[in-house]
Amino acid sequence: MGKSCAGGADPGTSGGRGTFSPPRKIERAMEEREPDHAEDADEAAYAELRREAQSTPPLKAAEQEKLLNQASFGDRASQDRVVAANLAMVIRLAEARHDQGLPVLELVQEGSLGLVEAVRSFSERGEPDFNAFAERMVGAQMDAAIDAEAAAVRDAELLVTAASDYERTELLLRRELHRPATETEIAEKLEWTVDRTRYVAQVVAEARRRHDEELLAFIDPEAIDFDGEPPELDA
Repeated sequence: MGKSCAGGADPGTSGGRGTFSPPRKIERAMEEREPDHAEDADEAAYAELRREAQSTPPLKAAEQEKLLNQASFGDRASQDRVVAANLAMVIRLAEARHDQGLPVLELVQEGSLGLVEAVRSFSERGEPDFNAFAERMVGAQMDAAIDAEAAAVRDAELLVTAASDYERTELLLRRELHRPATETEIAEKLEWTVDRTRYVAQVVAEARRRHDEELLAFIDPEAIDFDGEPPELDA
């Protein structure tokens, strides 16, 4: 799932700090992917980013200090130069997390957000070493995205389980009562609150409306044991 980062408008070279966005090249790489060719597009975009990182020389200490100072006042050109010079670091940290649930290109996009914020906030934070500070910010942004993706996957799995439990219980009660069960009856059978039952019912109804095969196709009424009890869903 991916997930999890939104670009903002250019802040310009003066005025307030505004919303920040990742380097435009990374944004384009994510936006222009077609579903049928996403993997190939990712590989091409990632290869291009690696080439760019390898061809960009590191900044000398004095030059970096000057650019960071200018970036702290909203100078976009200075910010972009520091970001470009540190793209290799972002890629390195992304590759180290490649097996943690998000594609490397998405991790690079997330990491670039952390890098931009590091560039903008370094002067006012009083940190002694920009490189160490930037690595912490980039790593923290990536780790937050990984955690958010893992939580979203867990939530989706629980919701699919709840929808399955609801469907089975609805069918069981219809068979037992010879009529559609009420919301309260389904809630009592599942040992859920009425609010929870109502929410899951809405999810199931929406899935039915959209013919969501991923959620509902595996529920086969003919295979249901009407004498059994529906499985419980962890709270």
